[in-house]
Amino acid sequence: MPDHAKSDSTAVQAQLDRLTALSPGRDTLGLERIRELCARLGNPQDKLPPVFHVAGTNGKGSTCAFLRGAIEAAGQTAHVYSSPHLVRFNERIRIAGKLISDDYLAELLCEVLDHAEGLQASFFEVTTAAAFLAFARTPADACILEVGLGGRLDATNIIATPAICGIASLGIDHEGFLLAAEEGVPDMPPLDRIAFEKSGIAKSDVPLICQKYAPSMLTEIAKQAMHSGAKLLDRGETWDAVIYDGSLHYRDAQGKLSLPLPRMAGPHQADNAALAIAMLRHQNAIAVPESALAAAMEWTRWPARMQRLAKGPLTDLLPDGTEVWLDGGHNVDGGRAIAAHFADETRAIHLITGMLANKNPSAIIAPLWNKLASITVLPVPGHEHHGVEAFGEKAIAAPDIEAAFTSLQIDPSSEIVLIAGTLYLAGAILKANNQIPE
Repeated sequence: MPDHAKSDSTAVQAQLDRLTALSPGRDTLGLERIRELCARLGNPQDKLPPVFHVAGTNGKGSTCAFLRGAIEAAGQTAHVYSSPHLVRFNERIRIAGKLISDDYLAELLCEVLDHAEGLQASFFEVTTAAAFLAFARTPADACILEVGLGGRLDATNIIATPAICGIASLGIDHEGFLLAAEEGVPDMPPLDRIAFEKSGIAKSDVPLICQKYAPSMLTEIAKQAMHSGAKLLDRGETWDAVIYDGSLHYRDAQGKLSLPLPRMAGPHQADNAALAIAMLRHQNAIAVPESALAAAMEWTRWPARMQRLAKGPLTDLLPDGTEVWLDGGHNVDGGRAIAAHFADETRAIHLITGMLANKNPSAIIAPLWNKLASITVLPVPGHEHHGVEAFGEKAIAAPDIEAAFTSLQIDPSSEIVLIAGTLYLAGAILKANNQIPE
């Protein structure tokens, strides 16, 4: 699946157009191109502040947000590299706490592309190299890297010695890439193969923090850790966390913590926060006190992850008082997390969705089926996507989000709206409602 990006900056857009023209139409996994590209650039990946490297199917972006929240609450600065962006390409690169400027982004992309001649580097590889350059040239106390796809062969995985690595929730996604037969990789059940790929970020003498998984998945992770010489610290053994009496209770060998629950909606966010806490407490590069961990639970936000939309041009199209939720969930794990959030919801849900062609609509619809009052299907501009027929007989099509909103017959006292299915659609929603991520 090709990546896409648009920018209101003519300088940035010129480089994005150049990148689209020069890179292959489909991302391909592998480390050879990114290694050569970074070598041509002076290996900026070896000059970064202490790196927190996070993989996972779902939750890795939120985990990175909690890491950043805690580090900044401790009075320190962090670079952050994440993907995809929602509205502005700049969202992918945060330098010492601030989104990269248009001028600097254009300058870096130009520099990387000038060195990428003949490499057929992918969109993500060029973006990753640009982020490494930015982070190597600006002081910060930490550097948070979110894996783009998989882990073992992801462009971010050329970091030789991170401070710590973490693996968030695991599930089936990007099957065409992560489950493809490969010479030297033994055949194994799909979820075990996902665990194998994600744990490929493990590094010698670097702690590898992971969540709870099925025994066979954890076995694959343990094999990868042993092969690389990493120290595996799995939840339930080395550390753990539970929700009890309205608080997040965390424990490890250093002691116990009782922290506020995350302000981010959804019970799964407590798991993401717990992973971030475990990563911070099992590394020695920077000091983050308990007070900063508590503050991060209150302050951390991550757009389009079970986000309630504010009053704006889009929500004003609905009757006053209508509750509208936005989530980028697009796979089975994402669907379960959304359903868990609405488990006690007695109001009916009007689902507005659009999904890429390589995703399964039932992942979102099935867990919510008994609560759905209607299903409205949107196109996902710039991407191959499912038509309305893939969502069942009850689904209707709308040409855009404004048309979907104005066509809804909704009673705010007994019904709510949920927009879910892809982060690419989520970005358009936020832009239409004047909620641009900062």
